[in-house]
Amino acid sequence: MSLSNLSKSERIDVRTSGPVKQLLQDAARSVHKNVSEFLLDAGVTAANLALAERRHFVLDDAQWSAFEEALDRPVQPKPRLAKLLSEPGVLD
Repeated sequence: MSLSNLSKSERIDVRTSGPVKQLLQDAARSVHKNVSEFLLDAGVTAANLALAERRHFVLDDAQWSAFEEALDRPVQPKPRLAKLLSEPGVLD
């Protein structure tokens, strides 16, 4: 996600200690960014990595075979689930 192309209408406030603020300023300066750009880039990278763990998983050959078998199994009717899905929900 390119941050430079997005409209910036939201604000995030962060409180920190003096030494941490100085560290962030020094790091931002070292890569020719202001602190906001530095923190947003680092935050978006960390967020994408954290969420990738929910979207991407690694299986060995045996685990992959078991996963494929589970996906290929014929669907078994679930009468209680069918009944539940046929009734109006709390938001209907």
